[in-house]
Amino acid sequence: MRKSHSGDESCPRPAGRFSSAFLLAQVGAHAASKFAERLAKLELAPPHAGILRILSSTPGITQQKLASMLGMAASRLVALIDDMDSRGLIERRGNPDDRRRYALHLTEKGRTMLESVSRISREHSQALLAALPDDEKRQLADFLQRIADEQGLTRGVHPGFGRIGEGDKRERE
Repeated sequence: MRKSHSGDESCPRPAGRFSSAFLLAQVGAHAASKFAERLAKLELAPPHAGILRILSSTPGITQQKLASMLGMAASRLVALIDDMDSRGLIERRGNPDDRRRYALHLTEKGRTMLESVSRISREHSQALLAALPDDEKRQLADFLQRIADEQGLTRGVHPGFGRIGEGDKRERE
């Protein structure tokens, strides 16, 4: 019997090879769960981390453009932005191009938080890919980027953003 990740030898593993699609889904779900656990130490969820990263690279973006970039309804984004604003991580400023809209910016506290998120992200990546030497890590990243590009995924945006708030909708129905 093989050792499971937890070290428990009593847990049998199914024999045989599994499809690449299954393995991508299995590792992806595991990676997402572990990243969320690590971010929880900062009292953040993965959507917060993604928004901080995007605002760092596109300061002054409007909520509407951010929602579009994330593939989510603007109305669903409002709660996340309100939470981050109330925590002092981001701020809404008047948009010089359209006074009806706000431009979103990181605050100093938000930039400091993003540095912590980046550190956690690096640690997460190192732990997740510990079984691979550096050249294979780069090769894997190249392969995965090619797959993501071919599938039409937006670079740097987790497809889960589009599902934020759907659970609330199902609960109301």
